[in-house]
Amino acid sequence: MTVRDVYLPVAAQPSVETLVGMSQLAEDHGYERVWLPETWGRDAVTTLTSIAEHTDDVGIGTSVMNVYSRSPALVGQTAATLQEVSDGRLRLGVGPSGPIVIEGWHGVDFERPLRRTRETIDVVKQVLSGETVNYDGDIFQLSGFRLRCDPPDPVPPVDAGGLGPKSVELAGRFADGWHALLLTADGLEDRLEDFTRGTELGDRDRSEQRVTLSLPCCALEDRERARELTRQHVAFYIGGMGTYYRDALARQGYEDTAYEVAEKWASGEQDAATEAIGDDLLDAIAVAGTPEECLDHIDRFEGIDGVDAINVSFPRAADREAIDATIDVLAP
Repeated sequence: MTVRDVYLPVAAQPSVETLVGMSQLAEDHGYERVWLPETWGRDAVTTLTSIAEHTDDVGIGTSVMNVYSRSPALVGQTAATLQEVSDGRLRLGVGPSGPIVIEGWHGVDFERPLRRTRETIDVVKQVLSGETVNYDGDIFQLSGFRLRCDPPDPVPPVDAGGLGPKSVELAGRFADGWHALLLTADGLEDRLEDFTRGTELGDRDRSEQRVTLSLPCCALEDRERARELTRQHVAFYIGGMGTYYRDALARQGYEDTAYEVAEKWASGEQDAATEAIGDDLLDAIAVAGTPEECLDHIDRFEGIDGVDAINVSFPRAADREAIDATIDVLAP
């Protein structure tokens, strides 16, 4: 059975209290988990701690914590602490992010992202086991590290984000789940094959892994507003977040549109970039429109074999009223 989660807004919010309130609403509506991205606003760890303290049952997670701005040992310590304060409700999501974030905002070279992600997952899992960590990787070498507190029980799962074939295969091979986004149904099925291949290479039990698909969603009585907000959101990701999302769409048969959006965005024509997102592409990677349309549309994504959770996310420019309305309409 496919579950529904909430992906808390990537855009800035008025306060941590606002994000706590959204999480409480998600909990009241029966969503399984709230995921928090970590970009250039409030850090995920402090915010998730506050959410954990003010909720009872809803799961919490990072989607995703990048593997460059914290050491793997610190990520492991952080996961152990979040698991403690949430009474076992954490699911950790990690990933490489991209050059704009890592080099531009953190001042770290974006080198060997796949290898760094794999070694981070390896070290984090060893830290969470409570055993002494002696690790001799290509990037990280650790000797004698061990948690001073008791290891978490249960151990939180560690997921990986990824867009391309190799990164998704890596998630299947080494992680407990994969976070997918900006994928059409056909594109998702292709990447699910990569994930399954990784599962087999790693001799993993697929039934114990989780594939989470994040969908930009906006369910409003004002259909055109819902679709325009979502169209702007998609254009930002393709045009304003480097080449990863552009290239991912190009692989899925939207090469002309992806490059047109990226070029217009780069030249400062953001309105034109948004207009280049046609209805066919919007409906292929997002859920936007009236409540009735959105309920029907999200069901189609949930019907894709291999998807274990749908992550209801929101357009960057959506206000609190639109976010709350969408949470209400798409509640499990």
